[in-house]
Amino acid sequence: MDRRGFMRKAGIAAAAVPALASPAIAQTMPELKWRMTSSFPKALDTIYGAAETFSKFVAEATDNKFQIQVFPGGEIAPPLEAANEVGKGNVEMCHTASYYYWGKDPTYAFGTAVPFGLNSRQQNAWMYHGGGMELMNEFYATQNLIAFPCGNTGSQMGGWFRKEIKSLADLQGVKMRIGGFGGKVISKVGVVPQQLPGAQIYESLEKGVIDAAEWVGPYDDEKLGFYKVAPYYCYPGWWEGGAMLHTMINTAKWAELSPTYQSIIKTACQAANVDMQAKYDARNPEALKKLVGSGAILRPFPQDVMEACFNAAKETYAEISGSNAPFKKIHDAMMAVRADQYLWFQISEFTFDRFMMGQQQKKML
Repeated sequence: MDRRGFMRKAGIAAAAVPALASPAIAQTMPELKWRMTSSFPKALDTIYGAAETFSKFVAEATDNKFQIQVFPGGEIAPPLEAANEVGKGNVEMCHTASYYYWGKDPTYAFGTAVPFGLNSRQQNAWMYHGGGMELMNEFYATQNLIAFPCGNTGSQMGGWFRKEIKSLADLQGVKMRIGGFGGKVISKVGVVPQQLPGAQIYESLEKGVIDAAEWVGPYDDEKLGFYKVAPYYCYPGWWEGGAMLHTMINTAKWAELSPTYQSIIKTACQAANVDMQAKYDARNPEALKKLVGSGAILRPFPQDVMEACFNAAKETYAEISGSNAPFKKIHDAMMAVRADQYLWFQISEFTFDRFMMGQQQKKML
């Protein structure tokens, strides 16, 4: 075969055929470069990593035409000012916990977690199919924001204590690093909430400046070594039954996006939301075993503590609802969902989980 001749003829034939048109979707994708400021440091690879996962999904879905650069907290905006900077239009988007801004308006707390609220699966049910996302975005719009769930830690631990908590009386006067809505509620049962950044917690526990501190859960807590200075690891973190994170976007910038890009962002958020929860569920068991092996002492909160805090939460909700209409509207909607969800979960999830946990305790698994 005359290979050279064949190739020459093939080349001529190819040149005679018009180039195939690019897919229509590619032609409608302008090149964009946005910034996303995180409220978290890179060291928290699971929480911070959710923003990177989201950014990666958006880039891959658009053939890298829509690129979103993620910045750690403090690099282009203070960690706890991320949503405020996006609302002002100084940054296109952020990845943050909505309840960081509860001091500005308590209504923000419902976007992440409230004491004795929903677990992570129930939050997804409420957000995606129970009207929760629409209610929250109605509120966020007043802050020039639109937001989509983008990660969840699952139920968190109740924190590290220097002394064992055997009853409600043991909480009186305890200085505890706990922020946000949980701090407001737990103060009603005698705890003195302290606002401290993560970098100062260990030293403050070691020196007795504080008596207790909550962080996240085993995977993140293990890295900080709290068990060395506050060995009692209590559970559950009733103020965060499932801490949801959000991607928040400036409403004006959102309006500039094509429907295609808007759809890709929403889909990428949903994928990152599932991925972050899965990572925590995969990593927490081994981290918990390591903590116990290193001397951490697991203790459930006593029943009187749980009941007193539950009642304090109800009292707090009633107080705020009396003067904050948006808060009351979302509170009432979420609590109606909570009632139905726990009606269902006690039939399905709880009975199955209780049986399987019994098998685990008997070392049958």
